[in-house]
Amino acid sequence: MKILLATEKPFAAPAVQEIKKIATDAGHAFVVLDKYTDKAQLIEAAKEADGIIIRSDIIDEEVMAAAPRLKIVIRAGAGYDNVDLDAATRRGICVMNTPGQNANAVAELALSLMVFAARNFFDGTSGTELKDKSLGIHAYGNVGRNVARIAKGFGMKVFAFDPFCPAEVIAKDGVIPVASAEQLYETCHYVSLHIPATAETRNSINRALLDRLPAKATLINTARKEVIDEADLEQFMADRQDFKYLTDITPGNDAALKEKFPKRYFATPKKMGAQTAEANINAGLAAARQMVSFFESGDEKYRVNAK
Repeated sequence: MKILLATEKPFAAPAVQEIKKIATDAGHAFVVLDKYTDKAQLIEAAKEADGIIIRSDIIDEEVMAAAPRLKIVIRAGAGYDNVDLDAATRRGICVMNTPGQNANAVAELALSLMVFAARNFFDGTSGTELKDKSLGIHAYGNVGRNVARIAKGFGMKVFAFDPFCPAEVIAKDGVIPVASAEQLYETCHYVSLHIPATAETRNSINRALLDRLPAKATLINTARKEVIDEADLEQFMADRQDFKYLTDITPGNDAALKEKFPKRYFATPKKMGAQTAEANINAGLAAARQMVSFFESGDEKYRVNAK
């Protein structure tokens, strides 16, 4: 089988070498396409691929149509909205992610943004501490669990809402489960978003929800841009002079938010939640191992699309 590693934002060289070793030791051909600048380059490279490993690269129906041998796409990371799942299912292509491999890196960034906000963006003025503040985790998956673990070390009181995670599982971690997103936002000084971008969650962080936040609240987004109703957010920030928003995903109205709320809004220069040496290597190696296992035994443990 031919495995293509297609990364417009390349993995670190040591990660590429390890991914290659895993693939070639299992008897597969291995090809790298990185730092490409045009979709046509990806399409050309995909033509003879049996499997593709990607990061944030877009695998849509056009790419799949150009790759008649393609059997599997693995997104090295947790989110997979950059792959057309319906098209993959129609074409009999398995799509997987690598859950948990960059969870600690994203969680550390979320807490770093909370500290940055609490200390007024390090502008030299007196800030506040995270200790004894309430933190709401919106979606209690791999990243959410790591956020809870680190936040408890800061002495924060941690709450979580996740309709897909049993309350007893959340409580077992020493986290307080709540019954709704509304209750979470009413309760917490800080809210950390970890929800995926789906038809149900797009624009779900809207004015109705934000209005429930207590005074001097801070919203941290290391999830997806699409979950925020950006027009509502901008109006809310205009009306609530005490509110701060920090994000790892640049919003569409970034320029307006920077101009209007320079002391209450911050976006990282690029999405960097998983940008650590450790996460970079972990996700890439996990993807390679999953692909080898898929070709060897048909293992689809981390499949995210329908069959």
